[in-house]
Amino acid sequence: MSDERTIAMATPAEMARLVQDTMLYKAQATVPRTLLLSLTGGGYIALGFVFYVTTQVGAEALPWGVAKLLGGVVFSVGLILVVLTGADLFTSTTMTLMLKASGHLSWWKLLRHWGLVYLGNAAGALTIVALMVLGGVQHSADGAWGQVVLAAASHKLDHSFIEALALGVACNLLVCLAVWAAFSGRTTTDKIMALVGPVALFVATGFEHSVANMFLVPLAIFIQPELAPAGVEHLGWWTFLTANLVPVTLGNIIGGGLMIGLFYWLVFRPKRDAGR
Repeated sequence: MSDERTIAMATPAEMARLVQDTMLYKAQATVPRTLLLSLTGGGYIALGFVFYVTTQVGAEALPWGVAKLLGGVVFSVGLILVVLTGADLFTSTTMTLMLKASGHLSWWKLLRHWGLVYLGNAAGALTIVALMVLGGVQHSADGAWGQVVLAAASHKLDHSFIEALALGVACNLLVCLAVWAAFSGRTTTDKIMALVGPVALFVATGFEHSVANMFLVPLAIFIQPELAPAGVEHLGWWTFLTANLVPVTLGNIIGGGLMIGLFYWLVFRPKRDAGR
């Protein structure tokens, strides 16, 4: 007779403890390990965006919302890979702000950890950029694949600073909600199901993810001379940094660090931190 077990979902309080313990474990990792796990994190999110772009080629034949929903669902593959492999991702790493509040990390250690993960994510994203360019993927579908990249990147650089900041907040509110909710699962299927919905929501609606943009915009800049010789307005490194990456990163910190990490730590504060 086979044994039957009921695997209960973690309670919200247990999830808060699990998130804090996991974030502390990651924050205390060695520099080489953090950089390597961050390299994969940036790469996996970039691969999710590759999948997104592929589904948008020819998607103009579909209703706009349906096309964006499809892109959002497939993009979630990136975050699924991050969570299941234990990779480090800057957007979810912002939740380590709870460790500062609980007294586990100093400001220096917190910012150092964020910086290492951010750097590693950028390297991972740019690695996938190099693979796409060298592989000539931008020429797929008679260049339509690359045109989707150019159009998407150009749109992201059209936001005002405040718009990019707000879209960054909304994005990481959902990304960190997805990661937090995944801690409730006891099986791989549970975790995947918790991740897909929030990620699909943020991508389909057009919210801004700093690490995903580290892939998309540089890729657009590199392929622009081939696919758009006349150039795309505003598509350049300085504009990317000032009009997108900086405000989106700040928004991601607010949305994930304050609105999810610190908020839920305060609501479900682990008992061992109550006296701190």
